[in-house]
Formats: sequence, C-alpha cells, structure tokens
Amino acid sequence: MSETATFTMYSTPWCGYCHRLRGQLDREGIGYEVVDIEQQPEAAQLVESVNNGNQTVPTLVYSDGSAQTNPSLAQVKAKLAELA
Repeated sequence: MSETATFTMYSTPWCGYCHRLRGQLDREGIGYEVVDIEQQPEAAQLVESVNNGNQTVPTLVYSDGSAQTNPSLAQVKAKLAELA
C-alpha cells in the first residue's frame, strides 16, 4: 500500500479504539487522514449522520462515500481491495 491517504478516519484524541486502529494501519503502511471530531463540529455531524445520531469513533469514510464504524484491520484491508 502507498503512503497516500486512501480514506479519512474520524477520531478523538482519547479514543482507545482509534489509537489501536491507527497503530495497526501505520504498521501496515496504509495511508489515511485523521480528523478530530472534537475540533471540527462539521466532522462530528458527519459521524453522527452515518452512526444513527451517535458520535461513534473511529468512523472511516472512503473515496466511494461508504463508511465503516470501528472496523477491524481486516475489514479496512478488504474495503481498500474492493476500491482498488
């Protein structure tokens, strides 16, 4: 995988699930952009829109507009393979 961002991860600084997934993605060399929903209210609204009104993170949004909430590394890799 390239180092370029292939999706956006909506996150918070204190989210343990976010830190775990980021570590796994970094080890795999999978590029992504991180958006802190506590710093960007419009990002929090986007997360709520795909999670039934909840600010559940990590929420990943891909280039095709699809989203995954708290996915496993295997789910992320499968989605990226689908988009490739």
